[in-house]
Amino acid sequence: MKVLVAYGSKRGGTAGIAEMVASAMRHVGADVELVEAGRVRTVGGFDAVVIGGSLYAGHWSRSAQRLVKRHASDLEKVPVWMFSSGPLDDTARDSEIPPVAHVAELMERVGARGHVTFGGRLLPDATGFPASAMAKTMSGDWRDPDQIFTWAEQVVRDLSPKAS
Repeated sequence: MKVLVAYGSKRGGTAGIAEMVASAMRHVGADVELVEAGRVRTVGGFDAVVIGGSLYAGHWSRSAQRLVKRHASDLEKVPVWMFSSGPLDDTARDSEIPPVAHVAELMERVGARGHVTFGGRLLPDATGFPASAMAKTMSGDWRDPDQIFTWAEQVVRDLSPKAS
């Protein structure tokens, strides 16, 4: 089974989540191609697609949004899952956070099977406004590798033919 894991990431935290997703999927037997969303030229030839985007001020990364819009007709033909990253606290670990409105719209547009929000990461030396201001009081890493691995492995299991 060949899976595309594509991600939109400004500061590397979402890229790290996508790497964990790809690793977990490989662990349970998937052939995974990991690509930054802006570099995806086709989604053809994949049995499934996972698209992740960072959340900033309630908006998903532009490259992830563009990927879905640009390839919507092809994404409708394969199983798709999406993930978001962003909360700078334990809320994503402690409870299910629904997708923000425009991600929910993108999910509906391509018939995505599911979505999860993972905790984000903000480095203490983040640059640019408002990240540098936020980093003074909110820096940290709330990505939960166990949560990410469990979710990614379940996606592959959902794709695998059931044993009879």
